[in-house]
Amino acid sequence: MKKRVDIPRYLHRIGTMEKQNAIAALSALAQETRLDVFRLLVQAGPDGLAAGEIAETLGLPSASLSFHLKELKSAGLARCERDGRSRIYSPDFEAVGDLVAYLSENCCGGAGCASKNPKKR
Repeated sequence: MKKRVDIPRYLHRIGTMEKQNAIAALSALAQETRLDVFRLLVQAGPDGLAAGEIAETLGLPSASLSFHLKELKSAGLARCERDGRSRIYSPDFEAVGDLVAYLSENCCGGAGCASKNPKKR
């Protein structure tokens, strides 16, 4: 006899995973230094920056920067590649796009407001 998959329960678990990923990303960004590091990485673009450049630009000790970069990587917001003796960090733009999509899903009841440029107040 085949087991039946409880589709609503299964879909709920998938949605919870997405929610947990969003919570992890937002938690990582909800700290001043990590937000500064992340914004610097976004400004640098896909080529990223060496850890030493990040530390120098933001005036951070290497141990502190290491901790914050680890948190951004754990949340899926940053990537790291080795280039010789350097570690190059870059933002994971796909993960950022997924987070923005998750946050704006069903925005304005489907009225399409996300595609319009709202006036600043």
